[in-house]
Amino acid sequence: MNRAVLFSAIAATVFLGTTLVSAQDVENGADIFKRCRACHDVGDNAKNKVGPILNGIVGRKAGTIEGFKYSDANLKAGADGWVWTEEKMMEYLLNPRAAMPGNKMAFAGLKDEQDRKDLIAYLKQFSK
Repeated sequence: MNRAVLFSAIAATVFLGTTLVSAQDVENGADIFKRCRACHDVGDNAKNKVGPILNGIVGRKAGTIEGFKYSDANLKAGADGWVWTEEKMMEYLLNPRAAMPGNKMAFAGLKDEQDRKDLIAYLKQFSK
């Protein structure tokens, strides 16, 4: 194989690998969500548990699910204009206690950036 063809093959592999890694994987997000199910629910028959339902989370103001008893920190965040954008969710899911000090969520966070992106992609399916 000549060098130009070899270089092209390597460049294509790197490009495709990067594209595949950075794409959101809803299936992986569904698998990641299994870690959340003990406290959160999502879908047609979702109910508040220890944590609020997550239907429509992307774009929703913090602390606004009716019937759920939020922490003072979450209510204050919502009153201060905190909206669950994808960026805010990325920050929160990395380290909930650091992102919103005083919240009740007992979760260490998702350190893997791709897992956070995939989880958000999964949750976006349950928008209202």
